[in-house]
Amino acid sequence: MDDTGLPPSWEVRHSNSKNLPYYFNVTEKISRWEPPTGTDTEKLKQYMATHHSTSSQIPATNRPEGKIRAAHLLVKHRDSRRPASWRESKITRTKEEAMAIIKNHEEKIKSGSVSLGELAMTESDCSSARKRGDLGFFGKGDMQKEFEEAAFSLQPGQMSGVVETASGLHLIERLV
Repeated sequence: MDDTGLPPSWEVRHSNSKNLPYYFNVTEKISRWEPPTGTDTEKLKQYMATHHSTSSQIPATNRPEGKIRAAHLLVKHRDSRRPASWRESKITRTKEEAMAIIKNHEEKIKSGSVSLGELAMTESDCSSARKRGDLGFFGKGDMQKEFEEAAFSLQPGQMSGVVETASGLHLIERLV
């Protein structure tokens, strides 16, 4: 079996209700959405990108009325609403460091060397990374105001500049 980078007794499982992977300690019988302390985050990133990402596409004809579909890449910082992610159990970077990281991601995407979805699988601090950053369909009032305004202002195929919310810094790509 591939090395997940998780500490002993921890394994990656899949939530049927949320359709996302989570972390389960088989000894203590506890589960969590963020990786446990002691995780090798580089090994986990590679494992998750290989085993728990999808590139499923929902046809535009299935678009619910008044909703759009977008993907994003999130870089959190220590002042984010919840400074933890599947990549890091405690995020300590400053907002300025997070901005430098996301600006670098933006340059890579704009250069065409990588897509937002490809980069999100290993670099996004959102659990949607497993789905190439795809958030599915959402309508007005479903997301944080700054995120919603940016996403709804995009045309399908367009990517936003850096968008700041209480969750952190985002690059948003409108899919449908």
